[in-house]
Amino acid sequence: MRRTATSPAAAGLSLADQAYGRFREGLRSGALAPGQRVLEAELAESLGMSRTPVREAIRRLQSEGLIAHGPAGGLCVVAYDPAEVDELYVMREALEGTAARLAAQHAGRPDLLLLQRMVEAEATLPAEALAEHNRRFHRALYQAAHNRYLLRALSALADSLLLLGPTTLEMPGRAAAAREEHARIVAAIAARDAGAAEAAARAHIAAAHEARLRMAAAEPA
Repeated sequence: MRRTATSPAAAGLSLADQAYGRFREGLRSGALAPGQRVLEAELAESLGMSRTPVREAIRRLQSEGLIAHGPAGGLCVVAYDPAEVDELYVMREALEGTAARLAAQHAGRPDLLLLQRMVEAEATLPAEALAEHNRRFHRALYQAAHNRYLLRALSALADSLLLLGPTTLEMPGRAAAAREEHARIVAAIAARDAGAAEAAARAHIAAAHEARLRMAAAEPA
């Protein structure tokens, strides 16, 4: 990971918190890939820190399941096997379907306006901005459900999604299809149709899962 200037927001964080945040940003951006070796000394040098806060951040990342010991020894970014990817999408479909159902029942006007504006904005975004916009859309959907326990479960699931590698929105046609799927979810929420909202959200995640499988099949062995 490249060293960058400390942002004003990071100025109040401990060095360990900054190292932790930078590592997670590396996962989001693709600078750190599943299966990649994690070397404490190299991370400390790239972040411009001593090894002590980096070691603390690594322990935290291990406790969250983002880093683990690899088969050849040493620490690596966790890489899921196909069965784990399937299990992750099964849970994501169930939880996001529930979030959409609850949003149809409990979303306030500000929640709905935000979701509608985000769907409208998708059509004009450059390709490099789509992945982050997609994450923000889903976070807004989770918030619209107004259920703190579901939000915690979905936040934990979002950590696991960081380990899937490149976004499926890079596949031809997937970004346009996802935009239509988002629009159907939001339309059902606006209509207060809980059943349709859940069905649309589940269909969206199922389509994302299918795209992930196609992407994996196209990768070199």
